[in-house]
Amino acid sequence: MKLRTRATLLLLTAALWGSACKSPVDDPGSTLPGKCEAESPVVSPQKTDILFVIDNSSSMAEEQEGIARELPAFVEALKEGGGIAQDFRVGVITTSVYRRVLFQGQEQVRYYEDQSGRLQPVPDASGQATDEHFIEGSDPFLVEKFRRLVEQGTNGSGQESPFEAVNLAVSEPLATTAVSAGGNAGFLRDGARLLVVVVSDEEDCSSTERPPPVVLTEDTSVDHCTEQGDKLTSVDEYFSLFQRLHDSTGASREVLWATIGPVALSDKRAGLVQDVTSGGTFVRNVDCPTSNGPGFRQRALAEKFDQDLRNLDSICKEGYRDTLLSIAELATVAQSIDVVNLPDARLAKVELTRADGTVESCSVAAGDLRYEPSGEERSARLYFLGTCLRRADDTKVEVKVICAG
Repeated sequence: MKLRTRATLLLLTAALWGSACKSPVDDPGSTLPGKCEAESPVVSPQKTDILFVIDNSSSMAEEQEGIARELPAFVEALKEGGGIAQDFRVGVITTSVYRRVLFQGQEQVRYYEDQSGRLQPVPDASGQATDEHFIEGSDPFLVEKFRRLVEQGTNGSGQESPFEAVNLAVSEPLATTAVSAGGNAGFLRDGARLLVVVVSDEEDCSSTERPPPVVLTEDTSVDHCTEQGDKLTSVDEYFSLFQRLHDSTGASREVLWATIGPVALSDKRAGLVQDVTSGGTFVRNVDCPTSNGPGFRQRALAEKFDQDLRNLDSICKEGYRDTLLSIAELATVAQSIDVVNLPDARLAKVELTRADGTVESCSVAAGDLRYEPSGEERSARLYFLGTCLRRADDTKVEVKVICAG
């Protein structure tokens, strides 16, 4: 059953305030209404812009197919939400930005100008590119289009750089350049959270420098991006870049990050293993036989966003259904909501109905809600704190106003 959020208006009685308390309506300079508003406060649908970052190197065909196969369950979970109506859209970029290699004594640098953070066009049923570069959650053909969009092929760079691809996608000039001119303008919405989902079987090799500082060689026994990792732009710097994102109104943009990457199946650890075969020696991550190198940086950035690593899973899993459902759960649980028709933060009361039927009451006065007032072209927001943090299995979120009549 689809859950809906209700906003309810309550009258404040003298007993509620207590004989020793004074109504905030009577405070000097108070702007609180003496009567209840005619309209109840409204909780806006939760807006999330979802950016998949697909590794399109030569080893990723099966993994792309595996992700595409499980998208119906992922989309359905997104639509069901967590007690709040969901308004989402999806786009895809690749991990291809550049490739710097030393081949037969000659250094070669290639830049993937048609990718490099650019939203990839949605293919039609025959595989031909269309003018569409992202898909709305309300699109009746969402799953079909999304499946085609995820399968980005295997002709991309073998020097995967998902962090830099995202950095390019969400910053100037791409973020404000029209899609018709090769940019991504229109994808990121004001007031929307950004969920990034990286899908890769290899370590991140990202740098903001051009040409990139790491040089690959023909030696398959070496993980060059790990050995030369001190030359790359640090994980901390990329995390800081993503945390400083704002929308066009100046409001901070909430960023979520999830990774299906080269980490151990058993415990998500990163560690280098060398496999010696008749064809040579190859590197991979420990307990992840289909990976191509250890995911030290991939794991580190995921951990920056979630210390419990609920946002990280192994690319070496046989199927990705449960992983994608967990990511959908992450996407639908925001720790803030837009509100309108709220005359004063002191009147706000939020009730969270938990999965077991218990109701958690939260308020600004109690310290388990934080209120951010509205600004030009943006709604006010309530942020959940402490014991009132929202959970994925909450069944209802109700915003109430306590007012004196």
